[in-house]
Amino acid sequence: MKSLADRPVNPVVGVPVSHESAAAHVTGTALYTDDLVVRSQNVLHAWPVQAPHAHARILRMETQPALVVPGVVKVLTASDVPGVNDAGVKHDEPLFPSEVMFHGHAVCWVLGESIEAARLGAEAVVVEYQPLPSILTLTEAMAAGSFQGNQPTVARGEPDQALAGAAHRFSGEFEFGGQEHFYLETQASFAYIDEGGQVFVQSSTQHPSETQEIVAHVLGLANHEVTVQCLRMGGGFGGKEMQPHGFAAIAALGASMTGRPVRLRLNRTQDITLTGKRHPFHASWEAGFDAEGRLQALTATLTSDGGWSLDLSEPVLARAMCHIDNAYYVPHIQVHGRVAKTNKTSQTAFRGFGGPQGMLVMEDLLGRCAPLLGLDPAELRRRNFYEPGQSTPYGQPVRHAERLTAIWQSLLDRADVAQRRAAIAEFNSVHPNIKRAIGMTPVKFGISFNLTAFNQAGALVHVYKDGSVLINHGGTEMGQGLHTKMRQVAATALGVPLSFIRLAPTRTDKVPNTSATAASSGADLNGGAVKNACEQISARLAEVAARKLNIHPDDVRFDDGKVTGIGFHDRDLSFADVVHDAYFQRIPLFAAGYYRTEGLHWDSARMQGEPFKYFSYGAAVTEVEVDRFTGAYRQLRADIMHDVGDSLSPLIDIGQIEGGFVQGAGWLTLEDLRWDVSDGAGRGRLTTQSASTYKLPSFSEMPEQFNVHLFERATESGVVYGSKAVGEPPLMLAISVREALREAVAAFGPRGIAVELASPATPEAVFWALERVRVSASSPDGYGRDAVRPPVPTSAL
Repeated sequence: MKSLADRPVNPVVGVPVSHESAAAHVTGTALYTDDLVVRSQNVLHAWPVQAPHAHARILRMETQPALVVPGVVKVLTASDVPGVNDAGVKHDEPLFPSEVMFHGHAVCWVLGESIEAARLGAEAVVVEYQPLPSILTLTEAMAAGSFQGNQPTVARGEPDQALAGAAHRFSGEFEFGGQEHFYLETQASFAYIDEGGQVFVQSSTQHPSETQEIVAHVLGLANHEVTVQCLRMGGGFGGKEMQPHGFAAIAALGASMTGRPVRLRLNRTQDITLTGKRHPFHASWEAGFDAEGRLQALTATLTSDGGWSLDLSEPVLARAMCHIDNAYYVPHIQVHGRVAKTNKTSQTAFRGFGGPQGMLVMEDLLGRCAPLLGLDPAELRRRNFYEPGQSTPYGQPVRHAERLTAIWQSLLDRADVAQRRAAIAEFNSVHPNIKRAIGMTPVKFGISFNLTAFNQAGALVHVYKDGSVLINHGGTEMGQGLHTKMRQVAATALGVPLSFIRLAPTRTDKVPNTSATAASSGADLNGGAVKNACEQISARLAEVAARKLNIHPDDVRFDDGKVTGIGFHDRDLSFADVVHDAYFQRIPLFAAGYYRTEGLHWDSARMQGEPFKYFSYGAAVTEVEVDRFTGAYRQLRADIMHDVGDSLSPLIDIGQIEGGFVQGAGWLTLEDLRWDVSDGAGRGRLTTQSASTYKLPSFSEMPEQFNVHLFERATESGVVYGSKAVGEPPLMLAISVREALREAVAAFGPRGIAVELASPATPEAVFWALERVRVSASSPDGYGRDAVRPPVPTSAL
């Protein structure tokens, strides 16, 4: 059996190639779900009726007025559902609700001959509501005891005892916001019924199999009666893992009821007001350090804002709790978790899936405590890195922990940090109203789904008689380059040029029971399955070639479309000729591949086990400049070193690192979700409903100098061609931006002050942090009224 990680001579993996659809993307010829509508006739368009209350009971609904609007064909309500009136997997998300749970909740859907007819029909629907008390903020939810789902705990050692014996103890609270996915392509589904009664749904979904299951149970059908295809997505970021299911079900229900194709594509305002976001979190913590600044103990409670239903809130919370340690060893720890229930959109997966929130708590803690310990924040972080032989709080050994120190030191050298710190000190000494600073943070991110069953994948590979190859696999393409990597994996496994490989759209009647393309595991899982299928075929072809070359099949080699033997220099066969001969020898030229991640175990009740195949490591250094009077800032430079193992596709990986960093910086510094929390008529309304009110990172927020380097000599055994995941981990590198801002704010005050910085750290938030530093500088004890104060030292108790 071939090793999963070993690469042959002249592999196609590891070669920098452009995204397989790059030309189509930039020329506008790439098709997305909504582009397919024009190929059909008599299409109906869906439009929601959205409730104007954060929480209300529906007393009466009159749909008849809509049916007299010209062009309106049907109003879909709960009475039309032949199966289960639910759009989720927890059975707490009614597709057509009887109780409004958030402002903008869709209570019914109008189908019209045009979008305008459907919109006017929706306006004509009469709904009578009885407003109910609502809970909007984490503070309100915690005060009211409004929680949902499990409340897990991760624990190790004796934290209370260790805190009591710590040389330094600090405590604090931290609340930070969520993030809108703002994918370029909004949620879209297109459904029709074929001549055999099969329901066919084109959906912009990261999880076609689950979309298939939800559509089937809404329609009262078996799964094999529903086919879901995802051609490609214009971005997903986790927002299309669970959220598309209900929209696909609406389109499919409409098609089933009317016998006509139904198109459902949300406009931007509908998408933002109907779909979930990254979970906001509140954290309260107490930490103990020894005299050298090494973490001895941590107790914390993490509360996430799950919104109105569970969705993926429980696994998001679990991953946050599993990543609160980030790159640091905490010998004694206890972390409690809980999910708040609020009257807001049901928050969902977002790149990092809770990991960023857990890491941010730790990095904020260290950033606040470092000056109180009299240590440089980067040095405090380095002193607490995991070392070989240590394990996480949930019991998983941290393999390759030495890479943390190696990456950290290498980045210090490559980014000229020591020289730049000296230059920054000189700059700051002569610029009283502008200060610069450097922030440096690490990343340790576990790769695999916490739910062990999801760590499997399938693929179907066809080799045609002319030697060309068609691949189907269970992963979806959302711009991240998964299909590009799968073509490179197949070309390497079969020993053919990349031009021989074509990839078909993801669909449930080709590869069944797929996992979501999420958790950064798309290339690991589907790459393993594609490689397995290709190796089945190449083993058969090796038998055919061996007979022709008069050698043992084990000595046959496939390389760049040629088939030869070990040590052969004067004789080879073409791949196409061997395939041709195999066909006439009745050798099968197709294979179903399968892969399951080995060595995983997770006990969700005890929050113990080894849920991750491996850890991805990285570090970032960011330099910023802050204006004293406005809080405005610039990112001057960012240097990143990241561990992707042996890269499958370096251009794709570098692009993912750059994009993840910028998206993370957006979450931490710009993207500020605001709801109306007043007691007025608009209570619960999301006020940041568009790009005009919700600020996204653009070119002007990019670092003026941006350097990305892939960590070298980093083969990961047991993973396809020695690679590592790259989708989510780079997002957390952007924490360095926030920590740089903290350091720049601190530069305006005296040494030893703990700077509290809101998240997102918008220019306004930075301004108020500057004001607190100014007040702290004039405070008799060196701390401002709002500053974090260390408790009385243990020795004095």
